[in-house]
Amino acid sequence: MDGKGGLLDNTFVERLWRSLNYECVCLQAWKTGSEAKVGVGRCFESYNRKRPHSALGGQPPAVLH
Repeated sequence: MDGKGGLLDNTFVERLWRSLNYECVCLQAWKTGSEAKVGVGRCFESYNRKRPHSALGGQPPAVLH
């Protein structure tokens, strides 16, 4: 993430990681890597398709893209 806009890219990634960590990863007790992979996939699906985002007028990102 170097070059023009790299700082903003890092900010968005950090926000996404914080949301994923607090809303999904810390709440689960996965026993295997495959369970974690499926669980994180579900979290991203929910984050992109169901969870409303205030910056997008209360709509999920999938609706706008």
